[in-house]
Amino acid sequence: MPRPRPSGSRTAKQQRTAQRHIDRKAGGSKKRELKGAMQAGARRYPEPPLPKQHHAKPGQESNLDPAPMYDAPFYQGSGKLRGKTAIITGGDSGIGRAVAVLFAREGADVAILYLNEHADAQVTAQAVEAEGGRCLLIAGDVRSRAFCFGAVKKVLKAFGQIDVLVNNAAFQLHVNNIEDLTEDHFDMTLKTNLYGYFHMTQAVVPHMGNGSAIVNNGSVTGLMGNKNLLDYSMTKGGIHAFTRSVATHLIPRGIRVNAVAPGPVWTPLNPADKAAKDVSEFGAHTAMKRPAQPEEIAPAFVFLASAQCSSYITGEILPVIGGYVGG
Repeated sequence: MPRPRPSGSRTAKQQRTAQRHIDRKAGGSKKRELKGAMQAGARRYPEPPLPKQHHAKPGQESNLDPAPMYDAPFYQGSGKLRGKTAIITGGDSGIGRAVAVLFAREGADVAILYLNEHADAQVTAQAVEAEGGRCLLIAGDVRSRAFCFGAVKKVLKAFGQIDVLVNNAAFQLHVNNIEDLTEDHFDMTLKTNLYGYFHMTQAVVPHMGNGSAIVNNGSVTGLMGNKNLLDYSMTKGGIHAFTRSVATHLIPRGIRVNAVAPGPVWTPLNPADKAAKDVSEFGAHTAMKRPAQPEEIAPAFVFLASAQCSSYITGEILPVIGGYVGG
């Protein structure tokens, strides 16, 4: 026989039964709460409170306490980028350094573009070479179109090809009041974060072939905004839109374009930006209750750079934000 169709009164009774069950449980059972930050990686990562510190721009990774964890000792390469050449802007430190190390571990040669942090850049070059890759260091400002196009020529002369571009160089500075955001500051942020990405993309595309990839570094601030990073958040939202648009534009050439949108990451960018007391609690507001380390973000760049992993992915924004905090 067919089951009887539920009546309205029967459904209402079932709803009240479920409600009474939850009402009885309210306050009666203890919710399992995470003690401290979430540690789900191959090794343990630093948790807030972190040492109070404030560094001068543009920030030296060698000055950070604790030192950012970038070398991913448990990550096993498998030739995902063997025979490829990659350019990474802002590759001297932070996420850029971690990406350079994993790219080299996957078989790529790497060109590092950086502003003027020469000591940090040398450490990155040594780390790339220790992985068996060749590394070219080029110092300069990505706000300059001439520098970007000149750097691409140097990479072609050194390595003969360009297969992957990682746009990562950025400027960020918190401002508590919109009246304090000067035009020079605003211009610096836009020229570094937007013009730099545009110049580099335009410079490399003519030299890329089918199967090449561009991976832009976006941000959670471009997804959700940030009340004290008005200009920076705007540029990161622009990077996300630029990524989607250029991805569609370059499909006929076989070049994939994607972005990673990290949450808070322990790099020189933030301790050279925030007040010392705020640095101490950096990342504590995430669901995982800690900032990411660069080595936790870098595999996302490998994934999007490698045609072995993401050949059917273009125009996407991949958030790596330590969990969504919501009701």
